[in-house]
Amino acid sequence: MSKILVTSALPYINGVPHLGHMVGCLLPSDIYARFMRMMGNEVLYIGGTDEHGTTSEVGALKAGMDIRDYCDMYHKKHAEIYKDFRLSFDCFGRTSSEENKEATYHIFEQLDKNGFIEERVIKQVYSVDDKMFLADRYITGTCPYCGYDKARGDQCENCTKVLEPTDLKDARSSISGSKNLEVRETKHLFLNLPKLEKELEPWVKTKEPFWPDVAYTIAQKWLKEGLQSRCITRDLKWGFPVNKEGYEDKVFYVWFDAPIGYIGITKQWESEKPTERDWKDWWMNPENVRHVEFMGKDNVPYHSITFPATLLGTRENWTQVDFLKGFSYLTYEGGKFSKSENRGIFAEDAVKEFDADYWRYWLIANAPESSDAAFTWDLFVGAVNKDLNGVLGNFVSRVLKMTSSKLGDVVPEGGDYTDVEEELIATLQTRVNDYIKYMNEMEFRKALGELRAIWVEGNNYISVTEPWTVIKTDEQRAKVILRVCINLIRIFAILSAPIMPVISQKMLDKLGMEITGLNDFDVRKEINTLKGGEKFEVGDMLFERITPERVEELKAKYGSSK
Repeated sequence: MSKILVTSALPYINGVPHLGHMVGCLLPSDIYARFMRMMGNEVLYIGGTDEHGTTSEVGALKAGMDIRDYCDMYHKKHAEIYKDFRLSFDCFGRTSSEENKEATYHIFEQLDKNGFIEERVIKQVYSVDDKMFLADRYITGTCPYCGYDKARGDQCENCTKVLEPTDLKDARSSISGSKNLEVRETKHLFLNLPKLEKELEPWVKTKEPFWPDVAYTIAQKWLKEGLQSRCITRDLKWGFPVNKEGYEDKVFYVWFDAPIGYIGITKQWESEKPTERDWKDWWMNPENVRHVEFMGKDNVPYHSITFPATLLGTRENWTQVDFLKGFSYLTYEGGKFSKSENRGIFAEDAVKEFDADYWRYWLIANAPESSDAAFTWDLFVGAVNKDLNGVLGNFVSRVLKMTSSKLGDVVPEGGDYTDVEEELIATLQTRVNDYIKYMNEMEFRKALGELRAIWVEGNNYISVTEPWTVIKTDEQRAKVILRVCINLIRIFAILSAPIMPVISQKMLDKLGMEITGLNDFDVRKEINTLKGGEKFEVGDMLFERITPERVEELKAKYGSSK
């Protein structure tokens, strides 16, 4: 048994996650954590909310709320959404906790002691009317290159040019609309990444055989361009006050304390059962822990470069990321998800329309692993109707109804296998081996392709053997076929459990059984688990078929980018 530490990007507290957020880090991390548990490993799966920074301050201001109350409200909302999506976090915390403050202070002190913190005077835009320094993204104006009048201070979305706030024409505060802006000098602390570059570069290179291209190429791009010192403090009120003389009126920049939040959240988890849990078993035990991270490509630089460098600079024996699974973006009907423009379905609404397992299956089968992927209602409905309802659900219903009507609600006994069953067992074992291989390697689309192919093998088997015809002349042979099919239902349920945990248990409930492990999965053994005489229930259909009329309603309800 191995110790597997699983982390994903910590979603920002402001607003609620959409399907792109779910598939970009959260859902894959959950499926991997569930799979690793089923393979017999000791898993610690960490989740939480990222709560500091300008976005929280602005969100609370616009909502007319105290910032702590605002974060409390959204932390609870996130937790509920993830529960509804069946994310199986072992510990779910927040980056604003006292435990994370303690961890952040310790790591900063080590970096400062070791000479990796430097002071600099920089220029930032200050909004006189808002009485605050503005983050680049909260400055709006006209792009000097294309004339787009809603360009942000960090980038123009229209022409994609990277900008400085001072480049903008007719600049204004995105918070209040005020144009009463000034450029002021302010003193800040920086993490000296260039001093760590010679250590970090060979460390990243050791990951080449293991990291997928999305993560590895981004890390290499940053290194080839040469690392620059990164500011780790901000002139804000909301955040951890800097624990250094002369900087007490500033807070740590959100990107600095957010990744440390994994450690802080694990300390929160320990505090619930301090005599049974030790956070250091996971975070200061790199020889015995495999740390796997899941990130959208926009977060990859922080977790492949800056956070590893931060831990390296402490000169302590921290558990570093071993495998970084990066994801591209999911688009909605050809455009971006946008709550304000009523375009796209967000996670809290998705589970109100259909069971979470429908979404889990479609999203992971279409995960944007190597390039952007597109969500459309037609694609989603096609997968539900064809794969889930047509292939899996129809097989389960067909087998149990046929057995019940012909032989009663008991698994048939007796009979020997023929070459048809032997060929089925051999074919399934090959596909199961590939499925497990791809799941281990986090090649989720390939894994789901194999899972669907395994379901298809069951349908092919029953079509070839025709038990509805055979039973008229050879009841014993029909019993063998149907017993094999009922055992296939169990096999399908166990293999599907990391992706569709509730649907899988519903399949097993029909057989009066529970989900078991996947380690050393032997199809010959598994297909003989139910030997005959066990009771079963036909029950309800597993999935609902989505009608064309419903599709049009959903398209109208959740908008289109077209």
